[in-house]
Amino acid sequence: MKDILKLEELGMFILAIFGLFWLHCAWWYYLLMVLAPDLSMLGYWAGKKVGAASYNFFHHKGIATAVFIAGFEMKISLLMITGIILFGHSSMDRIMGYGLKTEKGFKFTHLGKIGD
Repeated sequence: MKDILKLEELGMFILAIFGLFWLHCAWWYYLLMVLAPDLSMLGYWAGKKVGAASYNFFHHKGIATAVFIAGFEMKISLLMITGIILFGHSSMDRIMGYGLKTEKGFKFTHLGKIGD
């Protein structure tokens, strides 16, 4: 079952790459997709609860979709790009087994414990 979910996430990651290509983004936007949303892990300095909330906000596909739609409706390409980056990064993380975090700690996700 996990393999099917990873394939689904791979499809969404490819869709995000296509979205950046469709918007004629510079190559460094692809680097942002890989790195930028993980800055949300800095919330763990304030504790597990704040860290999980911070991480989950920037890795939630519903938030990413809302940001993209807001950018599309307001014709603000930077918001659309931000939504695509958040969406693609979340898919990439889930391919590697990193899901939304629980308050138990960074290794505990909605997909199970990281490394299991």
